[in-house]
Amino acid sequence: DLDKATQNQLARGQRLRELLKQSQSDPLTVEEQIVTIYTGANGYLDPLEIGQVKKFLVQLRTYLKKNKPQFQEIISSTKTFTEQAEALLREAIQEQIELFLLQEQASTSPSYS
Repeated sequence: DLDKATQNQLARGQRLRELLKQSQSDPLTVEEQIVTIYTGANGYLDPLEIGQVKKFLVQLRTYLKKNKPQFQEIISSTKTFTEQAEALLREAIQEQIELFLLQEQASTSPSYS
């Protein structure tokens, strides 16, 4: 049997592998790649099931484009992942992960109506 830390590390690896999958006909932009890799590498996907990873990342990227356009502007103009861009991304992830988990919980729990 594997200890808890090893199990967690293996689970994170599975999520990272999942987030790196992308369509050949529709590759991610540099900004989208930054969002994807940062989110996975910093453990934000750990509470998600592997099957939820792609759905969450699509929702997060959409949210960033609509609600935090400065993120993309900073990356495009400076060609750098600045502290300001990181702060915007971290804020967006924290806002969206909670919302996503609540939505997923609501959609999978039985309704008694």
